[in-house]
Amino acid sequence: MSASVRLAVIAVLAGACAACTPLGVFATFTPRDPAILTAHDQPYGPGGRQSLDVYAPRRMDAARPVAVFLYGGGWKRGRKWDYGWVAQALAARGYVVVLPDYRLYPQVRFPEFLNDSAQAVRWAVDHAAAYGGDPSRIVLLGHSAGAYNAVMLGLEPNYLRQAGVDPARVAGVVGIAGPYDFVPLKGHMADVFGTGDPSATQPVRLARADAPPMLLVTGSADAIVDPRETASLDAALRAAGAQVESRSYPGVGHNEIMAAMSRPFRDRASVLDDVTAFMAQVAHVP
Repeated sequence: MSASVRLAVIAVLAGACAACTPLGVFATFTPRDPAILTAHDQPYGPGGRQSLDVYAPRRMDAARPVAVFLYGGGWKRGRKWDYGWVAQALAARGYVVVLPDYRLYPQVRFPEFLNDSAQAVRWAVDHAAAYGGDPSRIVLLGHSAGAYNAVMLGLEPNYLRQAGVDPARVAGVVGIAGPYDFVPLKGHMADVFGTGDPSATQPVRLARADAPPMLLVTGSADAIVDPRETASLDAALRAAGAQVESRSYPGVGHNEIMAAMSRPFRDRASVLDDVTAFMAQVAHVP
């Protein structure tokens, strides 16, 4: 990527951060890692947004761990097509990647997007083996609102149980720039999460010793989700006796942290290396 194009991309990302929009525009022109789209628009539920794509490594000599990636967008926007490059980056590192859409506000409110995420995990348990995946080794990942979804599935096992999934199948959870401690609920968050018991919506209040291992990463320049929310959840998990690691990338913003997983921007921060190293550790990849 030329210097001029790179600067243009940075400008687009900066504007996206200011508007809290998804990274879809970035997906249009970023070079992609070598991987195979092995399934497209597979339904995991009856709704129009309850479908998923599957990406796999080009070569596999054994069953690979399964990564379920949940994108962000404030629970009100986003589409899986825009994040195929993330799935390809993970697949190129040796994972079978499940990339679902899920229902958004105002069609649904909390906790329905969590129920959709859990149903996508159920699909992975039932079908990933057909694409070379090992459904006994599942890692949940997400960015922003998707990080919230992934972390909540790890901390509140009833979402998975209600979907028919044994929570023990989750080998680990990666939260990228996620909101985990946002009471009192205000504005859009109050609309999405309603007026019920706020403790049921806050990951920091659900920390437990037997939670799956977690990696929490954030950028110090995140102007959308305060990095202190990552620090707060890290502290709560450590106090509970859970296994948790954290990373903070200096000068990196909310969408830049995801762009750093792409081929043109991996020199910006070691996000992809750190995430996949953690995944390999918890999923017991040789």
